[in-house]
Amino acid sequence: MSENIVRVEKDGPVAIVTLNRPDALNALSRAMRSEIVKAFTELSKDDSVRAAVLTGEGRAFTAGIDLKEAGQTGFALGADGGDIDLAKGLAAFPWPIIGAINGFAITGGFELALMCDVLLASENAKFADTHARVGIVPGWGLSQKLPRMIGTSRAKELSFTGNFLDADTAERWGLVNRVYKADELVPAAVKMAHDMASCDPVLLRKYKALIDDGFATTFGDAMKMEVKRSAEHAQSVTADSVEQARKAVTERGRGQNS
Repeated sequence: MSENIVRVEKDGPVAIVTLNRPDALNALSRAMRSEIVKAFTELSKDDSVRAAVLTGEGRAFTAGIDLKEAGQTGFALGADGGDIDLAKGLAAFPWPIIGAINGFAITGGFELALMCDVLLASENAKFADTHARVGIVPGWGLSQKLPRMIGTSRAKELSFTGNFLDADTAERWGLVNRVYKADELVPAAVKMAHDMASCDPVLLRKYKALIDDGFATTFGDAMKMEVKRSAEHAQSVTADSVEQARKAVTERGRGQNS
């Protein structure tokens, strides 16, 4: 794994993945995309990992696709395949991903942020969708995910103007959960990741899949899916297992991030 493009560190069960092209505002070149996919593929096979934090080095989370590569194979984002398919690569990671948005998250970078399960932002974070301005149709889910997160009207405002959305407004609109001072962002994200990693690992994976699979279908079908999966899981649950889990929570305490 290239230490120059993507840096991966471990803090117990938490992996911290840092995009590391600060001079290029962490632009998502083909090489960068390949390294991100490789990182999450390797982490998904690591039995010690239970959660990940994704962030960027320098002033940007990522300024988006490296426009110097426009016209090359794989630039049509929805047609990405193999080892540069970010959407597929991150979706295959079974554990929670917390996006620690340290700076600019623009267009493709905005889409990468939306691939995370939870977004936290520094006071310097700025989001923008410039697809309509640069002549590219989004292919990593932004046109569908963003309206569902912040509402159709607000999503259209962002996508049809290309204007920046600051961190405080992003929090008010429900795009990010919390805003932190710049030097507090990654520690806060790592702490939250540890809180998540302390959950029962079987339930953590199943719960993430249940939410994501339900999000991708109708409400009625999602409700049926929940009942079905709950019944299936209940077959492995006993009164003793629930009591043991309850005692474990009492002994270690719950996650505290507020």
